Amino acid sequence: MRLKAALFAAVCFGLIFLPPLAAMPEPDAGPATVVTVAAVGDIVMGTDFPDSRLPPDDGGFLLAEAAAIFRQADISFGNLEAPLCDGGVCTKDIAQSNTFAFRTPTRLVKNLKEAHLRVVSLANNHAYDFGLTGLNSTKKTLAAAGIKFSSKDGQVAEFQVKGVRVGVIALAFGEPPRSIAFPQEALKEIQELSRKYDILVVSIHGGAEGSRALHVNNQTEIFLGENRGNLVSFAHRAIDRGAALVLGHGPHVPRALEVYKGRLIAYSLGNFATYKCMNLAGAGGYAPLLAVELDQQGRFLQGRIHSFIQYPPGEPKKDEQHQALILMRDLSLQDFPATSPLILRSGLVLPLPGQVKEGVRE
Repeated sequence: MRLKAALFAAVCFGLIFLPPLAAMPEPDAGPATVVTVAAVGDIVMGTDFPDSRLPPDDGGFLLAEAAAIFRQADISFGNLEAPLCDGGVCTKDIAQSNTFAFRTPTRLVKNLKEAHLRVVSLANNHAYDFGLTGLNSTKKTLAAAGIKFSSKDGQVAEFQVKGVRVGVIALAFGEPPRSIAFPQEALKEIQELSRKYDILVVSIHGGAEGSRALHVNNQTEIFLGENRGNLVSFAHRAIDRGAALVLGHGPHVPRALEVYKGRLIAYSLGNFATYKCMNLAGAGGYAPLLAVELDQQGRFLQGRIHSFIQYPPGEPKKDEQHQALILMRDLSLQDFPATSPLILRSGLVLPLPGQVKEGVRE
């Protein structure tokens, strides 16, 4: 009863007394600078390996309903969970259990461009499905389409937004570099990059997978015998070293949100557009699109969860039942009762009083 009363009081305080987060500056100070980020989780626009599971009309419809939201954001992000290449040799033995490989024809990159996605992560466990040849093809194809990227082998996607320097770095599990399973090296790079950029966005592909992996705990997650990282510890330490926003993906289901030292952490954005390539049952089909507003120092001002859902075979459509929103709100309160943001039925996400404060750089 005390927990329910506390939550009710917090909601009432947030609804009635919380001042506007993008507060009006003093008349002579000029308008406050706000940087907006729109982010989704895994994207696989179909595959032609090991058999053809490609969408009709080359998938031009896949991201259509999200395009308007991406277009309005200064930076729009997704995790590209399949190499963009034509042909090549698969580097995985897909005859083994729980081993999957994807390959998306390069011509489908037009869907990302037309949806106004500006940057993608290539740091995931499918980036090398067709080896270095497939990864290089992906980079070349994205660059030709004007889409920036970050992978495990060194790139940082750079943006200038209203005079604010923004960097996006992608990490995953597995061997170094940029592995959350070997955190010291990755954290050192984050600390160095945070001195170069006003806002550093950190993308993390990690954590266990599936319907049993909805909750996140401050412990190392093991999946299929593999170290998938301690996401809570790593995200907190990344913010301690200067990261402004942490965007998680990899579990194939949405997870909680947390506000840590005034910065927002999304522990998993789940699947978004995964045509005929993922299990879409239950929460596997929930496809949140998270829109975030940051100030010029990277502090979390407010956000919004736009609920989409993938109906088989995998086209995200707006979900009038708001199932992704409801799930993420409940998980946030359950997993982070003291540090969850306020998540309203409308989808609005707000930091609670006391959560807006400076991060600490080591």
